[in-house]
Amino acid sequence: MSEDQERQTAEQDAEVKVKVQVGEKGRPDEERSQDEVRVTHHRVTVNGRELHYTVTAGTLVLAEEKHAKEGESEGSKPRARVFFTAYALDGQPDPRGRSVTFSFNGGPGSSSVWLHLGVLGPRRVVMGDAGALTGPPYDLVDNEFTLLTHSDLVFIDPVSTGYSRVTEGEKPGDFHGFQKDIESVGDFIRLWTSRAGRWLSPKFLIGESYGTTRAAGLSGYLQERHGLYLNGILLVSSILDFSTVDFTPGHDLPYLVHLPTAAATAWYHGRLTARRTLPEVLREAEAFADGEYARALHAGSRLGAEERRRVAERYAELTGLSVDFVLRNDLRVTLDRFCKELLRDQNRTVGRLDSRFTGIDRDAGGEGPEYDPSLSAILGPYTAAMNHYVRVELGFESDLPYEIISGRVRPWSFKEFENTHVRVSDTLRKAMHQNPHLKILVTSGYYDFATPYHATRHTLDHLGLAPALRENIRETFYEAGHMMYVHLPSLERQSVDLASFIEWAVGRR
Repeated sequence: MSEDQERQTAEQDAEVKVKVQVGEKGRPDEERSQDEVRVTHHRVTVNGRELHYTVTAGTLVLAEEKHAKEGESEGSKPRARVFFTAYALDGQPDPRGRSVTFSFNGGPGSSSVWLHLGVLGPRRVVMGDAGALTGPPYDLVDNEFTLLTHSDLVFIDPVSTGYSRVTEGEKPGDFHGFQKDIESVGDFIRLWTSRAGRWLSPKFLIGESYGTTRAAGLSGYLQERHGLYLNGILLVSSILDFSTVDFTPGHDLPYLVHLPTAAATAWYHGRLTARRTLPEVLREAEAFADGEYARALHAGSRLGAEERRRVAERYAELTGLSVDFVLRNDLRVTLDRFCKELLRDQNRTVGRLDSRFTGIDRDAGGEGPEYDPSLSAILGPYTAAMNHYVRVELGFESDLPYEIISGRVRPWSFKEFENTHVRVSDTLRKAMHQNPHLKILVTSGYYDFATPYHATRHTLDHLGLAPALRENIRETFYEAGHMMYVHLPSLERQSVDLASFIEWAVGRR
């Protein structure tokens, strides 16, 4: 048993299960409108400094105001219980001088476990890395890279993920859509901020993957609905414009912005003939994608046979595919086909979330991978670690399954974007114009096919942001994939980048 666990056991009798009443006493819905949380105390050593902190884990009830009819009293209607884990550094005399960061992942349908136990929280998963996975059983250790050194942390599981559920009589599908998701997470942030007395603290959002879509949407909702202005937003593996990943016939943008990631992947797996460093490969791939390749795709059937051959040869040289395969795909190799084709002669596929990982399909001759080997590699370790952590170390018990990645949210509604691509970049632009103090950090992995780094760059280059505010955006890149923190050198560097951004955004650097 670790020293931290021994301390927790010794203090267990002093820990209390706290229930906070929401709504009016004596109402019929009194029992189901209770929050249920567990408070525990821990410590972690970071850079030789021992930090003592308090964790509050549990469910907070989201209630909507009920507009009373004549002769009835006003009240609120509980609609969902949202599971969260909040970390506060002990011994802080004035919380106004202490930042608080709200964190969530994406999916949609993912819990907050990845950022929680991957990079931000004071405990992290040990699972190895591409080519050197540890295998079960997995381990959970103190995280010497935790952001708790610079900010209090609140991890939010959206409705139907983690332990978050609707209340009795409510419909889960009401929360499974773009706008309601933003509203429910935003309303949680407002409620938590009020109860914790943190309205005058510097406030940040950090989202990963679809969580960046949510974060951009929240930047507008929090400002306009609740008057809650943020100091910064941290976008990890960002997607703000879904047109960049939509391989619909006749839409060529995804082929252009995925190509540098394909080149990085080919370089990593040793499929390039010419000797080059990764930065050299990326520079060449970006120049080709933005120049000759873009012009060739734009020309379509007007492209001559000789030029088509020349473009195919250059594409093949950068991606490790054969010229014949590129030509048979009309210069447009979809993501599934690339992931299947690159290592076909080895009967291996490459990952979507992290193309450093490889998998084995039953059908080596198929069109696309049967599964994502990078997702398979991380799902088991994080699931085991979270189920252990929340019960054994945080003392919160529930017999519900902790939904790491929930299929319950399907179908997910994007009705606000009917007949168009999902796009929240303009919401972010508007929020930055209205709040010119808002800072943005964008972090990307070179081996991420789910949210390719060059696609993110394309989105940022087309924000339409006022020139004076362009310096409010920082970008960082890592030699890893979507969850770049599974790569230990990237985790170490990312932790420095996140902490530096927090300090910069609150005016300390």
